[in-house]
Amino acid sequence: MTVRTLDGTTFAEMVLLGSQHLMNNAKMIDALNVFPVPDGDTGTNMNLSMTSGANEVRKVNSDDATDVAQSLSKGLLMGARGNSGVILSQLFRGFAKGVEGKKTLTTQDFADGLDVGVKTAYKAVMKPVEGTILTVAKDTAKKAQGAAQNSDDFVEFMDAVLEAAKQSLKRTPELLPVLKEVGVVDSGGQGLVTIYEGFLASLKGEKLPETNANSVDMNDMVNAEHHKLAQDFMHSDDIEFGYCTEFMVKFEDEKLANTPYNEETFRNELSEYGDSLLVVSDDEIVKVHVHAEEPGEVLNLGQRYGSFINIKVENMREQHSTIVGGDKKIQDVKPKEKSEYAIVSVAMGEGVKQLFESLGSTVVIQGGQTMNPSTQDITNAIKEANAKNVILLPNNKNIVMAAEQAAEIAEENVVVVPTKTIPQGMSALLAFHPDMNLDENKQSMEESSQLVKTGQVTYAVRDTQIDGMMIENGNFMGLADGHIKATDKDKLQVCRQLLNEMIDEDDEIITILQGEDASDEEIEEIEKYLEENYDEIEMEVHKGNQPIYSFIFAIE
Repeated sequence: MTVRTLDGTTFAEMVLLGSQHLMNNAKMIDALNVFPVPDGDTGTNMNLSMTSGANEVRKVNSDDATDVAQSLSKGLLMGARGNSGVILSQLFRGFAKGVEGKKTLTTQDFADGLDVGVKTAYKAVMKPVEGTILTVAKDTAKKAQGAAQNSDDFVEFMDAVLEAAKQSLKRTPELLPVLKEVGVVDSGGQGLVTIYEGFLASLKGEKLPETNANSVDMNDMVNAEHHKLAQDFMHSDDIEFGYCTEFMVKFEDEKLANTPYNEETFRNELSEYGDSLLVVSDDEIVKVHVHAEEPGEVLNLGQRYGSFINIKVENMREQHSTIVGGDKKIQDVKPKEKSEYAIVSVAMGEGVKQLFESLGSTVVIQGGQTMNPSTQDITNAIKEANAKNVILLPNNKNIVMAAEQAAEIAEENVVVVPTKTIPQGMSALLAFHPDMNLDENKQSMEESSQLVKTGQVTYAVRDTQIDGMMIENGNFMGLADGHIKATDKDKLQVCRQLLNEMIDEDDEIITILQGEDASDEEIEEIEKYLEENYDEIEMEVHKGNQPIYSFIFAIE
């Protein structure tokens, strides 16, 4: 098969298959994260980001390649999660700029788009690190230029592009010592290779494995992407597809014999009935989420393949009317006056959320280690804050880039204080002063956030060796500002070792956030140890109820 030019339809098919292939391999990519902490989420973040881009592409009613590229860029931009998702969005944001104005693409056009994408992504990263997705993208774009000169056939061209990406991925451990030490390739680079594999398969007309057994859970995706209502800015009658419809079908051989199941075909059928569509399946079941106007028709389509396990249909117009107080027209609602300042924070755990609110956060986005908020989530929170000046506290190193991207596109005056931990966010909040201007507050809060030390106790999800330390699956680990300092089967022993590593004679106060899996008895043991060994240090304990980390220590 020879493809000389790429029109919008063909490019859209490439994007959709690339997105599907990434979804199928999300869990595998998650497992490549270097640290054995149970928050490895590169695959999940890239998958949710790319899914958002693919959903925008599905809406395109044009055969223009530029329209498809711009829709992909838009979807990725708003759906970007985590550093890997933001970098991916920047790669295709630059690609869209590079091919702008072209109805069809040649291999040279495509290569030029990849090149602009790399330049855009590198500009977006303050301190680019080689041996990551950036390197894989850069090496691939360089190879693409030569491949475009050698062939005008897209199949041959994409074959060369994919091979270059794979070779660059293999080299990532040589560029990033921590990858070599652990014995893995870069997870973000693997995600990009996976997308390119889907691109090539689409061009060749090949089908990828149908199973989604490794994909992110549908419920997480629904919560992340499809239940964001703009109640204050619309009327119930404006909702085009009024029923949030979710169901799960268990496959039955007898029905499958008459109506063979194909996920892509099923998804395309459902797309005719609504939006906010998700279809996730494995060998035994298919889960569906869709906003539809005729839920009965959607259910009939699903029942062709087996029997229902569960069904949920909710009238979103009724929900919306209840939330906004009935049928008030938008023109009758006076907009709330904007406050001078607002602070938007990201936190995980109800207790941590309440603590941040008590310290002055206007809006707290529930998110963190296992589900990074998207650019759209943060943008929505900025609007909800309803202030002239907004300060963002991401409180996680993997959320900083999404926060900066949200600040860039926001209409309000927004700055990001790049806090990377919950204790840094707490310290930054205490430094806020309403009489200072935005830049002064940003500087003061940044300086304050650097004065606190962060300790975290969690568990390992696999065996590994890192920083010269052997870590066994299931053992507990103590991290000091992101570096593993202690590991043991005994959680309290890890706490003691970690505290000994972190506390010095200048420290005056330690704040302990109790995780959802930590007992009051364990807290008492830690308090007793501190009183016996560090009697001059002042202690505060809060029930953070945070997942993943049994204890978070803030030491100042």
